[in-house]
Amino acid sequence: MSSTRPFPERIELSGEGLVLRDWTEVDLAAMPELFDHPDIAYWTPIVSPFDEAAARARLVRDRQLRAEGTTILLAITVDGGAPLGEVMLRRTREGAELGYAVGPAHRGQGLAARAVRVMAAYAFEQLGARQVILELEAENAASVAVATKTGFTLLDVPLIRGEEKGRPYALQTWGMNRP
Repeated sequence: MSSTRPFPERIELSGEGLVLRDWTEVDLAAMPELFDHPDIAYWTPIVSPFDEAAARARLVRDRQLRAEGTTILLAITVDGGAPLGEVMLRRTREGAELGYAVGPAHRGQGLAARAVRVMAAYAFEQLGARQVILELEAENAASVAVATKTGFTLLDVPLIRGEEKGRPYALQTWGMNRP
């Protein structure tokens, strides 16, 4: 799959009782409530503290990555309105990598799992991905639960080791092949 083809200028995906839509300037005020939280700071590469300036920078970066054809970030909503979290799709050689973050006030509703299923379907059906992966830490019980609940399986590949925000990490790779 080519990583140079641009994504559509606008994307809205529906399914699983969700509407995944583009972030807009209207969302900037809501983003800190979703992303400025110790769990998000610890488990994700999202900057911390996350304020309105960080939200604006994220929106600018989102648009740049989309134009480059590498990554899309979509707001997770139930009706196209208020954002409850985010789902990310990054193109890879084999297909796509997904990531997600749900605001603390909106957890426990299955939003991440539902968003992952919708985004995986988009990757398979619209992008022709052969495989969709999740990279997560084994200690992140919530993300392991999402991977398991959505039908991903732990792949027998080396851990991805690195350091982010001054803390070492080791990511497992979970995969789902095209149905």
